[in-house]
Amino acid sequence: MSDRSSHWDSVYATKGEDEVSWFQKSPSTSLAMIRATCPDRGSAIIDIGGGASRLVDALLADGYRDVSVLDLSAHALDAAKKRIGAAASMVDWIVADATRWQPAKTYDVWHDRAAFHFLTDPKDRAAYVERLRSAVAPGGHVIIATFAPDGPEKCSGLPVQRHDSASLKAELGPEFELIETRRETHRTPWDSTQAFQFSRFQKLR
Repeated sequence: MSDRSSHWDSVYATKGEDEVSWFQKSPSTSLAMIRATCPDRGSAIIDIGGGASRLVDALLADGYRDVSVLDLSAHALDAAKKRIGAAASMVDWIVADATRWQPAKTYDVWHDRAAFHFLTDPKDRAAYVERLRSAVAPGGHVIIATFAPDGPEKCSGLPVQRHDSASLKAELGPEFELIETRRETHRTPWDSTQAFQFSRFQKLR
């Protein structure tokens, strides 16, 4: 964990939340797909690699009461806590590597925007999926957003593994059914574009 966490701590210690390529002022696609799972507002949601993302703000504003955010970088989570203010006490903040983390509970929605595509080693992807399988409740949903096959080959100086819904389905295995996939053209803070894909799966058992 140390090398990865050091990299991301350095990124968030030296850049503002709106000075990174993945910054979104409004995480509209993520929020729409979470709403599409039809969970009630007491459903357990975890944002993997959430960093300083504003998805947690949007979820709280939408009335969700059981929200967790996991990230390698304590700096990133601290930035989110500071931005949210007193409402941060309503969130379970988890500093951990998603490939080594031991989930203490199960979740109805597992959301990951732009974390999984950094796992270029098949062993790391397998370790991530092992945690995901144990953390997602039967009938729960998994939303993973990555660079699309025609998206960038690197991000934050690191290589990425681009995906489509078929490659993600192959990683997750037969107990997950593809429900929907969406394409998004993300515009970075410096006005370049990146091709993303969002895929939502349901755990069958």
